[in-house]
Amino acid sequence: MTAQEIKDFCKEQGLTYKDLAELIGMTEGGIQNAVKKDNISEQTAKAIELLKEIQALKEQLKDYENLKQILKKALL
Repeated sequence: MTAQEIKDFCKEQGLTYKDLAELIGMTEGGIQNAVKKDNISEQTAKAIELLKEIQALKEQLKDYENLKQILKKALL
């Protein structure tokens, strides 16, 4: 993972480095330094990938919940 990928991810998600740091258990300074030096540790990259996966799964869950509500209404 590159610094640019982290920047793009934060922009897409509307996250600050502080927000991202809190979500993956780092400090804001740690994220800033990693991005500034373009030296993203494997652990940080994996944490961000897991965060992306969690967010995708939450979106899928919302879709299933919406479908569930539609089916309930249709069966009543």
